[in-house]
Amino acid sequence: MRTVPVMTTIPSRAGRREWTALGVLMLPLLLVSMDVSVLYFAIPQISADLDPSGTQQLWIFDIYGFVLAGLLMTMGALGDRIGRRRLLLIGAVAFGAASVLAAYAHTAETLIAARAVLGIGGATLMPSTMALVRTMFTDPAQRAKAIGLWSGVMTAGIALGSVMSGVLVEHFWWGSVFLVNLPAMALLLVLGPVLLPESKSPSPGRFDWLSVPLSMAAVLPVVYGLKELPSEGWNVRYVVSITVGLLFAALFVHRQRTSASPMISPALFRGHGFTPALVLNTLSAFGMLGSAYFTTQYLQSVLGKSALEAALWSLLPSVLIGAAAPVAAQLAQRGVERAYLVTAGFAVAAGGYGLLALAGTDSLWLVLAACGVLAAGIVVVMSQLTDLALGSAPVEKAGAASSLLETGTEFGGALGMATLGSIGTALYRHGVPSDAPEPAQETLGGALSVAAGLPGRAGDALATAAREAFTDGMRGAAAAGALLLLGAAALAALGLRNIRVRPEEETANAGEADRLSPLGGAPSGGV
Repeated sequence: MRTVPVMTTIPSRAGRREWTALGVLMLPLLLVSMDVSVLYFAIPQISADLDPSGTQQLWIFDIYGFVLAGLLMTMGALGDRIGRRRLLLIGAVAFGAASVLAAYAHTAETLIAARAVLGIGGATLMPSTMALVRTMFTDPAQRAKAIGLWSGVMTAGIALGSVMSGVLVEHFWWGSVFLVNLPAMALLLVLGPVLLPESKSPSPGRFDWLSVPLSMAAVLPVVYGLKELPSEGWNVRYVVSITVGLLFAALFVHRQRTSASPMISPALFRGHGFTPALVLNTLSAFGMLGSAYFTTQYLQSVLGKSALEAALWSLLPSVLIGAAAPVAAQLAQRGVERAYLVTAGFAVAAGGYGLLALAGTDSLWLVLAACGVLAAGIVVVMSQLTDLALGSAPVEKAGAASSLLETGTEFGGALGMATLGSIGTALYRHGVPSDAPEPAQETLGGALSVAAGLPGRAGDALATAAREAFTDGMRGAAAAGALLLLGAAALAALGLRNIRVRPEEETANAGEADRLSPLGGAPSGGV
């Protein structure tokens, strides 16, 4: 009897060209993440020049993140259809043009519109970069290393944005915080067509236009309501907003399950490990951004640091962030199971919250150490889960898979800030003297403003009591965050115990990636 040989596809290893292309991809990723925080120090100058109303000032801050979150799924699915590189370059043009418009805006309305277009550009850039990483790095070990770098750059960009904003505003006018985007976008437009492969689904089907408004109606009200809850409390308006969003989310899911050509294919969730990775990644974002609500206020309002000083101090935890993902990738290459790494990452992050729960009103180094430990653990988790999700997703759906992960990150971050922020706010209000003026009972900033207008010891006593109450609230929220992350660690240990990307999935996905990419099968030296 003649034996028929079994043909398998061996993933090709990336070489210098692909790693250089990864460096090019880091440029838009860094700028998109920086734009979340780049206005922190520019807003006083913007207020002086453009004289926005209070509502307009809020929209100048928030419109970027709202548009970004609302369009991620749309742009991820669109990239799978028209080509991820093409969408990336279109987004770079939009991002650059909107940056110029924002820099030279003469009215608040123009700046709000420019920030909205920046959000559209950012929504095209983020899932495209992750999907292209999935296409270029078909070898599992190299992909894990590349995704680790991707995760570290994205996390560090948020901290770097506020510092760069402070430095630029100190030496130039406020529009410079937007013009810094232009050289990177120009470099991407020049090098992208040369270094980046084009890839898209070979049989995408019709684009489901009805899913676009449904997805935005599902995401935007929920994110809006969750982001407002920490500062405003359980206002009926925000509860209704979240409820409306959840109703549209149910309609969106129904549409995806019944449409002949859905925007987000239900087949993605049948990938081995994709759903657990999506859920756990959302929990990790909850932990990461839930702490940011407190630590930024702690540095400025409790310790009395200026905004720029606080931003510079907040860079120190980035040292641990930069090392965490590459170390995790090395451990994975040496045979440590992903379930152990993710569980350990959640446990380390919970330890960071544990340190934060020990902070007093003069604990700068303890708080910085807590932030570093927390962020390092979360980056390990995110890098491993991103690799698991993309490895289990068909390469022709890489854009949709990336957009789902990033949308989950937006939801998790907003939910973390809402939940832990509400806990901290409740404890703060309980700790502030009951006879204090109403603004002092609402927020620490209000208390310090009231205290500044009181004479002598009365002002000092109110400021001290408010700082202690805020720190108590931070400690209580940190304890809750630690418990949640320990629960996530247990969930990861159980849920990922027997989950790994099956060899046949890796082989099929790698072969498809090689077929779709003009670089496939032509390695130019391993890294």
